[in-house]
Amino acid sequence: MTVTQHIGPDLAPASDAAALRAAYSCFPSGVVAVCAQDPADADSRELIGMAASSFTTVSLDPPLVSVCVQNTSSTWPRLRGAHAVGVSVFAGDQSLLCRQLAGAAEHRFDGITPLLADNGAVFVPDAAAHLSCTIHNEIQAGDHTVVLLEIETLRADPTVEPLVFHASTFRALEARRGD
Repeated sequence: MTVTQHIGPDLAPASDAAALRAAYSCFPSGVVAVCAQDPADADSRELIGMAASSFTTVSLDPPLVSVCVQNTSSTWPRLRGAHAVGVSVFAGDQSLLCRQLAGAAEHRFDGITPLLADNGAVFVPDAAAHLSCTIHNEIQAGDHTVVLLEIETLRADPTVEPLVFHASTFRALEARRGD
């Protein structure tokens, strides 16, 4: 016989924005930078980029990852036109850099010496991984757009601890053995 417990009255409606944010914050996610050279201004090679905390792997064949971008983003429309975008998986010690790339657009690359690829992808130095990607598809999903990115080339160092975002703060991973 299975014993169950009724929790109906304790559940908040999904329309309760604070409860929904709290529930979403229970799930940790990786944090990445998505960057490129501005395709609209090839002469100046202006850098555009943003931080994204809703990044996940999707498929091995074809090699796909995804990021979710707010529909109100003023950066994504500029990145969308790039030939290639660079996705940098932030290392565990790059929380300040992540906050900088999430801040004011005109200061996102202050003090950074980014890595530039021939295809226009831009990478954050010392990241755990660099993925040079093209846009595979965009799917409208409520107040966000799910962007599927196809990986063309990459570099990864699994020994570098990644930056993790959980409960509205950055955290470190802990390796557990035997659990």
